[in-house]
Amino acid sequence: MTRHFIDVDDLNREELGTVLDRAAEYKRQRREGIPHPDLERRTLGMVFEKPSSRTRISFETGMTQLGGHAIFLGPEDIGLGDREPLSDTARVLSGYVDAAMVRLFDHGDLETLAANATVPVVNGLTDDAHPCQTLADLLTIREAFGGFEGLSVTWVGDANNVARSFALGCALCGIDLTVATPEGYALDDAHIERAGELGPTPETTHDPAEAVAGADVVYTDVWISMGQEEERDERLAAFEDFQVNEGLLEHSPEARVMHCLPAHRGEEITDAVLESDRSMVFEQAENRMHAQKGLLSFLLE
Repeated sequence: MTRHFIDVDDLNREELGTVLDRAAEYKRQRREGIPHPDLERRTLGMVFEKPSSRTRISFETGMTQLGGHAIFLGPEDIGLGDREPLSDTARVLSGYVDAAMVRLFDHGDLETLAANATVPVVNGLTDDAHPCQTLADLLTIREAFGGFEGLSVTWVGDANNVARSFALGCALCGIDLTVATPEGYALDDAHIERAGELGPTPETTHDPAEAVAGADVVYTDVWISMGQEEERDERLAAFEDFQVNEGLLEHSPEARVMHCLPAHRGEEITDAVLESDRSMVFEQAENRMHAQKGLLSFLLE
């Protein structure tokens, strides 16, 4: 049966551990200059509706390092859903490539592609979920702390697509997660329940200082995501007290800091924090490539 990666919980806890182990090994080999062409002569089709820097570069470079090849298909190349039904696109792609990574707006379009594809489909981001980012996040946390046992992580800001996938990943790994948001921007009940079925149920609060107290990791993301520009003034007012800055981090002096990038410096996070010794942000960005290599190897073995 074809395995897809639509969200983090398409992997069970053991499979997630396998993907992270492979990612760590690929990272070691890359840094030591050891070739690892495990996907030689394999091709990844990359379908983009949304612009990207990290997603395209990390997948394309990762496939090259694995001995394979990646093809970029932008909005003008494929005309997703315009030139032919999504189901036809999925079937045609399946005849050409060994796997497809898609970065779309509508999560339902992703599900349609996966339902009709006979090769693995990987979610490179939708408005609902960003599971590849979560793989990188978990790899980064595991590297920093040597594992997941006993860890406490706090998400501060908007419970967006990154936060939703991250909540599922934390639950799978047994991490205690607290999500601090303004009212109206909280993690939805469906994802809280879904995470609770996998592991520890995320705690929610509207008090960022309370949430950060005692945390091992503090994670934030932009307050204004792509497509939300018209809400800018409203969101800036709502999130005013949720900036990750030196004052907030006084409530957890040893906490490490994460951000999935791109960062709006001076909004959700300050330069001082992002560039501090506590920041794991750029290791986290590099780990996108290693985590995705582990995933592709797992799906295509």
